[in-house]
Amino acid sequence: MSIGILGNKIGMTQIFDENGLAIPVTVIKAGPCIVTQIKNISNNGYDAIQVGFSPKKIRNVKKPEMGHFNKAGCKTMRFLKEFRVKEPEDFTLGQSIKVDSFKIGQLVNVTGKSIGKGFSGLQKRHNFARGPMTHGSKNHRAPGSIGAGTTPGRVLPGKNMAGQHGNKNVTISKLKILGIDSKESLLFLKGAIPGKPGNFITITSSLS
Repeated sequence: MSIGILGNKIGMTQIFDENGLAIPVTVIKAGPCIVTQIKNISNNGYDAIQVGFSPKKIRNVKKPEMGHFNKAGCKTMRFLKEFRVKEPEDFTLGQSIKVDSFKIGQLVNVTGKSIGKGFSGLQKRHNFARGPMTHGSKNHRAPGSIGAGTTPGRVLPGKNMAGQHGNKNVTISKLKILGIDSKESLLFLKGAIPGKPGNFITITSSLS
């Protein structure tokens, strides 16, 4: 995995291309991120870079966390994330990673937590078909049978049923970067990304 950047979703808007067509875009406040730890094969068993994003108040930082940030010589951070790299020696502690590391037209993958929709039924959660709505039917949105009675005589694991919907990590692949604002640390991505405004997200380069 190549080095990525962390950020927050600001919201959605639209821009117009040279043909006058409206293109939906998502605005992201990305970085700057600080390199807080460098891992290598000899010490940790693998090569990786840990980066931090969003300053955190010192009163909310525990002593082990404070020691970790003091060792890196950087401010306390709210979010930490590791990225696998092939050459960790190219990075230094305290190095700042900004939106300048991306290019307009580049394809990226965005990972974030989707909007939670609570306990949902089969139609909403798994796109099941509903039952008949007329002729005395009493099976409108009910789950119906969930398995045979004699064999196997139990509910098989993994059965699609009602339950928690949303509120899980989702990755949207190959979103195109349409604009970069280095002064405000903003990225403009074509299309939508997971979560609501203010959601914490991870942006990595799409390798293919």
